[in-house]
Amino acid sequence: MASKVLLIAIIVVAIAGAPAFATDYVVGDDAGWTLGVNYTAWAQGKQFYVGDRLIFKYGVGAHNVYKVNGTAFQQCMVPSPSESLSSGNDVITLTTSGRKWYICGVGSGTHCASGMKLVITVTYWSLSPVPAPAPAPAYGVSKMQEKKPMNFWNNWKLKIHI
Repeated sequence: MASKVLLIAIIVVAIAGAPAFATDYVVGDDAGWTLGVNYTAWAQGKQFYVGDRLIFKYGVGAHNVYKVNGTAFQQCMVPSPSESLSSGNDVITLTTSGRKWYICGVGSGTHCASGMKLVITVTYWSLSPVPAPAPAPAYGVSKMQEKKPMNFWNNWKLKIHI
């Protein structure tokens, strides 16, 4: 029983604490979102988790950001202008796991075709596996140990009345 309570407590702390561990990534680091940066190399080795944020920094009017699907990413197909982010300091919070694709749509996709595109894989935070409880002794078990433990409510009632 105690191990179940401990496991539940660990899970609750991990889930509640995950956003506190979120990371802000400036896409392209000091170079930002611009031509001439290898975004595949930039993303390599980074672990992106739900709750992390991508920050696209660039000169207003020089570039933009579109979130696209895998096909549009491969073919540098630019969506409707109404879907673009163009503030020069665009922040995207990663809210779901899976593959995410981003392109620059300037020049009807010529910036994308020149390498201004980013693909990442986002995962959920996970806990390290919790070891299984030790098995009960096979020999020398007393009659007291053979009895099933009381459920939580019966145990709670006993503690209140003692």
